[in-house]
Amino acid sequence: MCGIAGLVGLDQAVASPRVAEALRRLVHRGPDGEGRHESPQAVLGMRRLAIIDLVTGDQPIYNEDRSVAVVCNGELYNYIEQFSELERRGHSLQSGSDVNLIPHLYEELGGDAFTPIRGMFAAAIWDERRHRLTLARDRVGKKPLFYAQVGDGLAFASELPALLALLDRIPPYSSAALADYLRLGF
Repeated sequence: MCGIAGLVGLDQAVASPRVAEALRRLVHRGPDGEGRHESPQAVLGMRRLAIIDLVTGDQPIYNEDRSVAVVCNGELYNYIEQFSELERRGHSLQSGSDVNLIPHLYEELGGDAFTPIRGMFAAAIWDERRHRLTLARDRVGKKPLFYAQVGDGLAFASELPALLALLDRIPPYSSAALADYLRLGF
């Protein structure tokens, strides 16, 4: 179990300490390490529970020219067969981590990058050239991913306490939504 968090569209001086606090709140999800991507438009972070590629699998994972950054919580089941296809098509893979698929598939397929992936995941892709964030989850929604608008930006995290660390203020709760949750259980 890993955890991801990030803020895009806010000044890096504001976003960086908020993401640091969000990652602190996710330590229990990933005690083996922490990684961050920081640029003027985006700060992405992750807490890692090292399972695959213990030595070189730290995140964020990048494409060859580091214009695409990825953080991911989960496991991609078909990564080995996808690796050979990517290498055959000329990609240079950063590590043996399953997450290494994502930036290269994004380069080729854009928003459809997750179509060939089988697994359980929640991921964030930051495209530095286009200043575009892509958030994705597996088809079943096994791994959690929460998000909220923050001014002109967007915050995301694997858990609500981490998401709250990214916000300007604690939002008011909706009594109707709370009643629905208690009645329906979701």
